Amino acid sequence: MNAIGFQSILLLLGLAVVLVALFRYLGLPQILAYLCAGILVGPSGLGWIPSTEEWRYFAEFGLVFLMFTIGLEFSLPKLVAMRAIVFGLGGAQVLISCLAFGAVAWWFGVPGEGAIVIGGILALSSTAIVMKLLIEQLEQSSRHGRHAFGILLFQDLVVVPFLILIPTLGTGTGPESVAGTLVWVLGKSALVLGAIFVIGRWLVRPLFHRVAATRLREFFMLTVLLLTLAAAWVTEVAGLSLALGAFLAGMMLAETEYRHQVEADILPFRDILLGLFFVTVGMMLDLGVVRTQWLHILAAVAALVIFKTALIAVLGRVFGMEAGPALRTGLVLAQGGEFGFALLLQARRYEVLDEPAAQIVLAAIVLSMLLAPLIVWHNGRIARRLVPGYTRVRAANLETIRAEAARRRAHVIVCGYGRSGQNLAWMLEQENVPSLALDLDPVRVRDARDAGKPVVYGDATRRDVLEAAGLAHAAALAVSFNDAQVALRILEITRAARPEMPVIVRTMDDADLDRLLKAGATEVVPESLEGSLMMGSHVLLLLGVPVSRIVRHVRDVREDRYRMMRGFFHGEAMFGEEATAAWRERLHSVTLPPGAHAIDKSLAELDLDRLGVTVSTVRRNGRPAPPSAETRFAAGDVLVLHGSAEALEEAEALLLEG
Repeated sequence: MNAIGFQSILLLLGLAVVLVALFRYLGLPQILAYLCAGILVGPSGLGWIPSTEEWRYFAEFGLVFLMFTIGLEFSLPKLVAMRAIVFGLGGAQVLISCLAFGAVAWWFGVPGEGAIVIGGILALSSTAIVMKLLIEQLEQSSRHGRHAFGILLFQDLVVVPFLILIPTLGTGTGPESVAGTLVWVLGKSALVLGAIFVIGRWLVRPLFHRVAATRLREFFMLTVLLLTLAAAWVTEVAGLSLALGAFLAGMMLAETEYRHQVEADILPFRDILLGLFFVTVGMMLDLGVVRTQWLHILAAVAALVIFKTALIAVLGRVFGMEAGPALRTGLVLAQGGEFGFALLLQARRYEVLDEPAAQIVLAAIVLSMLLAPLIVWHNGRIARRLVPGYTRVRAANLETIRAEAARRRAHVIVCGYGRSGQNLAWMLEQENVPSLALDLDPVRVRDARDAGKPVVYGDATRRDVLEAAGLAHAAALAVSFNDAQVALRILEITRAARPEMPVIVRTMDDADLDRLLKAGATEVVPESLEGSLMMGSHVLLLLGVPVSRIVRHVRDVREDRYRMMRGFFHGEAMFGEEATAAWRERLHSVTLPPGAHAIDKSLAELDLDRLGVTVSTVRRNGRPAPPSAETRFAAGDVLVLHGSAEALEEAEALLLEG
């Protein structure tokens, strides 16, 4: 702490808080805020913080947790399902980019080892920036969004062999033996991966069963940290890298049922250390080099953006994409990425790259990432200008949708044709109710249409698509997928055109129920609560409760908007998927002691709604009763509150103290 300086940490944290708030207000990714903070306070900026090895040590820890998270999200079924995009399109993009950028670096005099690393660094794009912006624009499920995700998935995976390769190249291997080095690296990687897989299969799962059985959250978190850092240390001792061990530790835990709990526990450490990692990267940028080499840097940025856009657009066409979506995929992946920083940090550590080359590459990645939001925001507009037939293709698709909708009247528009959408369409078919489904999976649409199902390719978040699907004369609309943001966009369009039309929205739980209802949903079907209703109905039926009473209970709960069932009591230590919702809305009980502020006051007077809290039940003299606005509270009453953790804390203070 003394080596870095307490004042330096305060300055850095203060500036980071201000910049993150500013960038969030502007709708920009917070990664860029951390990079700018590092550039400003670094030795070549305002000089508030000198460059020290201690900061780079923090950056190493940030890299460790970044790779651990990637390992934790590793999914073999996901890779298999997207293998054509991931290994075909993604593999071709990375290979050609590596060769092209590496050849240019070698032509400019960079040694062979450094040229290989530069090729790998510049082949990568920013997963964090791209996915955040695509999700905000509701483009993650579009054709270019899915292809971009597949390519990013391969890029994340290819970081691992580079993390193994860089320390080996740093031993002084000459260009003439690069092939032998690669063979040796691949062999070593296979041995390490095999050993980790065996250990993870036979040791980690039983270990975490015992740790979870203690129900001590701190013990669970300490075990996760120990496993992560121990795996990182082992791989570094083996001559590989800290980040590789962290990635393998994440892979091991991804195979257990405690994956979601690990994600929830590790999130605070990861975000803080990743912030420090990007700050350190910003501090590494030498503005003096930028001033003297600005022409080379601008040329590098232009070459990076143009070449990656063109390459991915061409490869997309080769892999069967239309010109417009292929170009849009290239545009959203045209920047450098955070894993490029990770490889650059390793390359500098093992002296694979000299300082001038590293600075030019670093500056090019930072500038391309600063440009990324602008390019991603306008990727559709750019594609329409550069691809003359793109609008014609979209117009032809709209004509196809209109032709299908013209054959139907008083039909149901089904947004999404996954499992829930298909089941809904089947039920409508049984009752001879016409329907038309919109889906963004071209393979699913093709197979369904070949089977004679009423499905068309279309993005339900676009006004022209919904209008083409017959929004003006449809009887109802159903959102069959679980995506609240997309559902809100569909509701906005639908309510503007047809305020009176019934709209049914599916959601996973009650977290977004009120928001969807306020946005205009006629009915919201939360799967978890409906599942609870069905389970309760079957249990009561088996216990001999009359069917009429069961039906009445179910009807009352639904008519009351599930209020009695919403939220749940969170224990002190939770494991599994429930922990990921630990900060969502919950239930909390408050007992009113004599002298409490709420005594003799009505629910309307207390106005808990303004805090975002509702009273689910009032328990008086051991008997529960649903509250009304006129309910007046007495000493000893137990109020069951529903709301977020922060809102519940405020509500409890109001009830007890005023």
